[in-house]
Amino acid sequence: MRVVSGIQPTGNLHLGNYLGAIRNWVRMQDEITADGNGRAQVAGGGSAPKNQCLFFLADLHAISQPHVPAELYRGSLEMTAALVACGIDPARSILFNQAQVPQHAELQWLLSGTARMGWLNRMTQWKDKAGKNREGQSVALFSYPVLQAADVLLYQATHVPVGEDQKQHLELARDIAQKFNNDFAPRNENGEDVPIFTLPEPFIPPVAARIMSLRDGSAKMSKSDPSDLSRIDLSDDAETVMRKIKKAKTDPEPLPGELAGLVGRPEALNLVTIYAAVSDRSAEDVLREFAGQGFGAFKPALGELLVETLRPISQRFTELLEDRESLDAILAKGAARARTLAGPTLDSVYRALGLVRA
Repeated sequence: MRVVSGIQPTGNLHLGNYLGAIRNWVRMQDEITADGNGRAQVAGGGSAPKNQCLFFLADLHAISQPHVPAELYRGSLEMTAALVACGIDPARSILFNQAQVPQHAELQWLLSGTARMGWLNRMTQWKDKAGKNREGQSVALFSYPVLQAADVLLYQATHVPVGEDQKQHLELARDIAQKFNNDFAPRNENGEDVPIFTLPEPFIPPVAARIMSLRDGSAKMSKSDPSDLSRIDLSDDAETVMRKIKKAKTDPEPLPGELAGLVGRPEALNLVTIYAAVSDRSAEDVLREFAGQGFGAFKPALGELLVETLRPISQRFTELLEDRESLDAILAKGAARARTLAGPTLDSVYRALGLVRA
């Protein structure tokens, strides 16, 4: 397996990012440890072909919308610190930012001859982000999915972790790869087509908690929410975490003994979901423990659980931010490894398109 996934460097990670994506990144990384023979020792014994994880900061994607340059660079360093603090190991995974690997932008342009306007016009996220002012949006926002395709095809990714909101973009990447292979794949000595790109498969984590806003149980927890009380940032100290949980929106009813009792109670469901995800338990198990109790008892328990879970992450994050040179070095080293992996694919694309001698 070669797994590729990215995240925009738009500021500190919050609890929703951690439980919904980053923790699964860490678990994927930690399932194997490479030995000296290019094989992998699988957790629990046995061996398998070496897995490889590439995690990148999508700073090229970030410029598709208005941004402040100084904040983008600072956000890249903060995101790097947060990912490492959460457990991403730059020695076992390749951690880098797109801007230091120009092959991403090169391949996006080369794939733009294969991608079709109709495909991009159907992208749900384009419709949502552009709204009614499509004429006023950047070309980068429209062609964003082609860069996403380049991000994974460049490394011959076999699997891409996706949530429900990204399935359509992965399907587009596969469509682009398939059409490019059909149109330009060279033939071997037996007259058989040799595909240029691997068609990546979706990797849907077995447990990917959907964490909602602490102020609105119907909206996802988001970095863009103007209310700081809507989310738990991974950099929050213990006092801040407890205060945010105490102020989290709830209802006056006690917790039920089964999940069906949370229907129509989105804020209550959200807090139970958070407790279950952080403690690696089922929501049903959590409800059995707290059945009949009100949020006056549940919130302190949840707050203490979060404090204990996030304390080492917050401490490590603060330490890393004080050493900006080390963060730059992590990204530079990761980018160098990524450029080495990207080279053969890009060379093959140039040859296939007739831009250099085959």
